[in-house]
Amino acid sequence: MEHCLNKSNNSTCPKMPYEESWILLVAVYSIVFAIGFPANCLTSLLTFVQIRRNKAHAIYIFSLSLCDLMYLSTLPIWINYVKNMHVWTMGSIACKITGFIFFCNIYISILLLCCISLDRYWGLVYSLESRGRREQKKAITMVCVLVTVVALIYSPVFLMEEKDTCFETVPLDKVLASLNIARFIFGFAIPFTILIFTNYKIFQTTRRSSSLTCHQKAKVKYVAIAIILIFLICFAPYHVMLIIRAIYFMLHQDCPCPFEKKVYSVFTVFLCLGTANGVADPIIYVLVSENIREETYRSLRRWRWNSSKLNSSTDHNTDTIKLGTPKGSEEGGQRKENKEITDSSDIQACASGTDQESSS
Repeated sequence: MEHCLNKSNNSTCPKMPYEESWILLVAVYSIVFAIGFPANCLTSLLTFVQIRRNKAHAIYIFSLSLCDLMYLSTLPIWINYVKNMHVWTMGSIACKITGFIFFCNIYISILLLCCISLDRYWGLVYSLESRGRREQKKAITMVCVLVTVVALIYSPVFLMEEKDTCFETVPLDKVLASLNIARFIFGFAIPFTILIFTNYKIFQTTRRSSSLTCHQKAKVKYVAIAIILIFLICFAPYHVMLIIRAIYFMLHQDCPCPFEKKVYSVFTVFLCLGTANGVADPIIYVLVSENIREETYRSLRRWRWNSSKLNSSTDHNTDTIKLGTPKGSEEGGQRKENKEITDSSDIQACASGTDQESSS
């Protein structure tokens, strides 16, 4: 009964097994940061190009990338925290800000995944009704509402008491246990139900469609599978542990510490999986985009053209050399332009099946 007595005299459980999982946490956080940060930077750039072409779904993916980038930028701080054996040394304000970003990232990401699925459901299952209604303004309004609601819900974190740890309340109290139950229901169970329903209807519609090619049907299927897998792998284990801890605390309020110690390492590993969405989310863009290679090529080509233009404006000798370019080089450049135009028309022809589906 030693731990139970400690629970009655102290608000925290003593001797938590921080050392069991710190190496794994540091390794995963480092890998996720190294891969996820540049991947989301590239995704943000490419989706911004699509936003300028008035594609509504790009708003959701762009917002998802920005959300991931904000969280990924805090991972070095969490790495330092874990290496210090969960002793926070950066001040109360820094803890509250990084914790606020963490919680907002989880639930904004979940809701944006729902928005992506709902947008695709609306566009495929109700293709006639959705024509002209999937506007960017509506998508922007939806994103702003989601971000504002989640931020307001988690704003009370700035009122929490200061502790040596950062947002690791072990054991739970009645308020946190009730909050965990609410997070499981409204932040996981309901969104997961929406994902299952919308993607099931998308499967049914694409399977019956006669205007979509096999390749296009497979692409729709892969997008749906990717969204559901990201949801299950990154968010399901963490929320399952949340509800288990909450229910156990409600039933064993007098002695929760032994159970908390047993599940702590598992809980932290599942929490670690939640960061993997920073790497997984760009996969959605790769699957949603019809012309990922062409979009990347165009963006790089535009960047190189802008760079060469800047250099030519500051280097008179470079301008002179360009003016003296042989005719053969100009013809070669013209052939490249013609090839690019041909490739672009091929891409549009490949995507025309989807447009026909939307207009049918």
